[in-house]
Amino acid sequence: MRRRAAPRSRRETGFRAGPPPVDQRVNEAIEEMRMLTEVDLRHLRRCVELAAEALRAGDEPFGSVLVSGDGTVLAEDRNRTGSGDPTRHPEFELARWAAANLTPEERAAATVYTSGEHCPMCAAAHGWVGLGRIVYAASAAQLAEWRAEFGDRPGPVRPLPIREVVRGVIVEGPVPALTDEIRELHRLRHERARQSG
Repeated sequence: MRRRAAPRSRRETGFRAGPPPVDQRVNEAIEEMRMLTEVDLRHLRRCVELAAEALRAGDEPFGSVLVSGDGTVLAEDRNRTGSGDPTRHPEFELARWAAANLTPEERAAATVYTSGEHCPMCAAAHGWVGLGRIVYAASAAQLAEWRAEFGDRPGPVRPLPIREVVRGVIVEGPVPALTDEIRELHRLRHERARQSG
């Protein structure tokens, strides 16, 4: 009978006890969530409706919905920058609402759905408040490309991906099924601005 060698120490084997590193867990979670559900799409469609509502009101076409961990719609808003306050983005407003009305645990379990990827200001607010997952229909890169195509001047803040502003948040998007609709809202905004300006 052969004797088995004594087990080597963790140091010798290179085995690491404990959970995997945070980046690995985030990447695994991202892979698990690549497939958006019908519920996700329903919330994103509501964001597109809110963006259209914003456009009809003379604002930039952006809309967002905040959903709790159990799937309850907690709050929604649309862009309101036409009021003269350029910080009245729906993602920023939802972060402020969440800070005032939800516990840290409720914020972390919530999902923010939005028609366009958060700008750096909104991404920072999201991170500071500790909100959870973000699902967006159109990326900052797509929006910048469309605006350049339409002849719009770039805004005062660089369009950075959310992951360059906030660490560890699960981010999903863009959603190709909604690209044409979002692009058309931004084209209409450009046409309206060109005719009035």
